[in-house]
Amino acid sequence: MKHVIALDVGGTGMKAALVGADGALLHEARRATGRERGPDAVVESILTFAADLRAYGEEHLGEGAVAAGVAVPGIIDAENGIAVYASNLGWRDVPMRELLGERLGGVPVALGHDVRTGGLAEGRIGAGKGADRFLFVPLGTGIAGAIGIAGTIESGAHGCAGEIGHIVVRPDGPDCRCGQRGCLETLASASAVTRAWAAASGDPAAHAADCAKAVASGDPAAVEVWRNAVDALAAGLVTALTLLDPRTLIIGGGLAEAGETLFTPLRAAVKERVTFQKLPHIVPAALGDAAGCLGAGLLAWDLLSTEVSA
Repeated sequence: MKHVIALDVGGTGMKAALVGADGALLHEARRATGRERGPDAVVESILTFAADLRAYGEEHLGEGAVAAGVAVPGIIDAENGIAVYASNLGWRDVPMRELLGERLGGVPVALGHDVRTGGLAEGRIGAGKGADRFLFVPLGTGIAGAIGIAGTIESGAHGCAGEIGHIVVRPDGPDCRCGQRGCLETLASASAVTRAWAAASGDPAAHAADCAKAVASGDPAAVEVWRNAVDALAAGLVTALTLLDPRTLIIGGGLAEAGETLFTPLRAAVKERVTFQKLPHIVPAALGDAAGCLGAGLLAWDLLSTEVSA
C-alpha cells in the first residue's frame, strides 16, 4: 500500500505515522527524543526511527514509504532541508533532508517547522478546514503562530513568519530570551501561567492546568493570574488580527485544554479591543498533539505532487 513517513520531533518525544494517500494513519509510533544524550544522538535517534518506520512499511504494507515529511522545532531552512538551530535540542546546521534521504534509500524528504506544520494540518483537515485565511496559535512552553493562506502556510522571506510570541505587549514586562521585554510568550504562554500561579499559590509544583481548575472553582488569586494572561493574549492577538486579517483564529496548545475557561474570556477580551478590524471566528484546535505528525504527512504528499507536476 502506497504511503509516506510522517515524523514530528519534539523536545522530549517524537511522534510518527505511516500515512496513506487518503490521509489514513496506517501505523503510529512514539519514541523519546533522547536529548540528554546530546545533539548528535538526537539526530541518530531520528534517522533510526525513520529507518524502522520504513522497514515496518516494507514488512506490513508490502512496500517502503515513497516519501517522508519531518517537522522539527527551532529555526529551519526548508528550501535547503537544513535544521538551522534548536535550543532545546542543541543542534546547529543539521542537513536533515540529506541525512534522512540517505538513510531512507533516496526517497524525497520534506522538512518543516513544527508549528507551521501543525498549522498546515489544522488548516486543511482540522479546525481551519474551509477557511481561506487563518492564524493558528498554540499556547505551550512558548507561543508561535502559523499563517494560513489558501491551504498553504506562509513561512516569510527568512523562514521566521508567525513569531507572534515575540510581539511586545507590555514594554515594562518580564525579560524575554529573545532580548526584548514584555513579549507575549513571557505573559500568556502555558509556562508563563505556570510561573505566575506557582508564585501566587505558594506551591512551586503548581502548573497552568492547576490554575485553570482553580479559576473554574472561583479562586480569586487564580482568577487574577488568569485574567492577566488572557488580557496579554488578547492584546497580542489583536495586533496579529490588525496585520493579517484572518477569517479564523485557531488556538491550540496546553492552555487551550482549559476549554471555555480560556475561550469565553478570550473571545470577550478580543471583541472589546477590536475597532475597525473584523472579528474572526475564535475556535479551539481540533487535532491536538497529532497536528504536527499529520502535517508532516501532508508535507510529504505535497512534495510528491510537486515532483510529479514538475
